[in-house]
Amino acid sequence: MKLFVCQDCGNVLYFENRACERCGHRVVFLPEQETMSAVEPDGGGWKTLADKGESCMLCRNAEYDACNWLTDVGDTTGFCRACRHNGIVPDLSDPAQLAGWRELEVAKHRLFYSLIRWKLPLQTRQDDPEHGLIFNFLADDPSTGQRIMTGHDNGLITIALTETDTIERERRRLEMGEPYRTLLGHFRHEVGHYFWDVLVRDGEKLQECRAVFGDDTVDYGQALQRHYAEGAPPDWQQNYVSTYATMHPWEDFAETWAHYLHIVDTLEMAGEFGMEVRPRVDHDGELTARIRFNPYEAKGVEALVNAWLPFTFAMNSVNRAMGLRDLYPFILSPAVVAKLGFIHSLVREVARDKTKAGKP
Repeated sequence: MKLFVCQDCGNVLYFENRACERCGHRVVFLPEQETMSAVEPDGGGWKTLADKGESCMLCRNAEYDACNWLTDVGDTTGFCRACRHNGIVPDLSDPAQLAGWRELEVAKHRLFYSLIRWKLPLQTRQDDPEHGLIFNFLADDPSTGQRIMTGHDNGLITIALTETDTIERERRRLEMGEPYRTLLGHFRHEVGHYFWDVLVRDGEKLQECRAVFGDDTVDYGQALQRHYAEGAPPDWQQNYVSTYATMHPWEDFAETWAHYLHIVDTLEMAGEFGMEVRPRVDHDGELTARIRFNPYEAKGVEALVNAWLPFTFAMNSVNRAMGLRDLYPFILSPAVVAKLGFIHSLVREVARDKTKAGKP
């Protein structure tokens, strides 16, 4: 994630800003330009100060303060590039559900920022009625006792609204023995399943992927039962980024995909702040890093990992000084780095192909 600047007064803007805190201009995100812009009213639309292009409309979800993106030029849906992937949303007449949906949208928009930056293929259900990417945000039904489970099914990603309840999310984290559980983490994991379908299965990468992640033809239901009955193997950290990744190659891919997004987005943010790590006691340079590169353009995964390890060591130490859990409580073994490298190559190849074809 980048930092942005108000074109009117030069104030620093953050991705979730709705207005510039200094000059008061309304600010929006322009997905086509991948930047934030101050805007001014222009008839029934908005004129951007960033490019002074054609007048555009705010996404229809701005009405609920759930989106600060503009629609694309020529858009006919009324929704931005992120919100046009929404299927079912909660009951917006319920203040609690509306508040929860807004939290989900914050995480979803951060997800789409990354997907757009990589130029990954994003088809809606209108584009592809059977396999397009769509999100259903569903609430539990107290009258029937039905509990919504977060998951992915052939392009349909369901996110349980209950996950926006911090106390409930923490309870589930402890119950499942997870070191980390966030809304953004859910989005990044579940979309990993979607891109396994799109980039691996449909992209003729199955054999290459199996060589790294294992045989995905193993029965998923049996793997699920075995995982919850027996747990992860004792030496799981040698080959997997999390215990959940040990369950099945599909979950291993989705977990690794999520961590790849964690790493790239966080390193971009650290670079925007000009961060560098230079411990005085690090005589060998293993804990030293200068984050002065664009992680979305890194040629190899080694550049990402070499910056990530010192950075997270420092941030984990800072968190501990505040009595908090580690920012990144995971170990990247050589086997996990190789898996991250596979995903890095996968998304880089898509971006290169799109660039050569001159596509947005």
